Amino acid sequence: MKLRAITIALSLLTLAACGGEQHSDLRQFVKDSENLPHGRIPPLPEVRPYEAFSYNAFDSLDPFVPRKIEPPKGIKVAGGVAPPDPDRRKEPLEAYPLENLKMVGTLEKEKQFHALVQTPDNNLFRVTSGNFLGQNFGRIIGVSESAIKLKELVQDSSGEWKEEERTMLLQD
Repeated sequence: MKLRAITIALSLLTLAACGGEQHSDLRQFVKDSENLPHGRIPPLPEVRPYEAFSYNAFDSLDPFVPRKIEPPKGIKVAGGVAPPDPDRRKEPLEAYPLENLKMVGTLEKEKQFHALVQTPDNNLFRVTSGNFLGQNFGRIIGVSESAIKLKELVQDSSGEWKEEERTMLLQD
């Protein structure tokens, strides 16, 4: 019981110490500030109603997507060739750039030449006319003892497909 009385007395003494006049300057500042003239706040601007904008250009061309301009139907494009067939099954040698493939030999069977082509990972493939080679849709059009002739399909800057003839020479 005695301890409780001492605790209450100390608490009251602490609270009494906080009630001094040490904040009199703050109270005086607040009182002086209330007597100063107040500024005038300008009225809020008039709120204009929102005008909805209807965007009707959904069917227009997107300027960020490159597109090929198609000629009108019935007009033949001069010099253009048919694009490669995307559904055609790719042959193993189409996974490599043509520059990374080497012609290392030939075989002759029934008067028809077959070429031996080596990949960068040292696999060897036998190819003949009609096979595909390289990443530009190159189709072999002829095999001789010393070279492979092929036609590649290359897309130009306007999106048109062009045929380019290339030759792969026999390497030692």
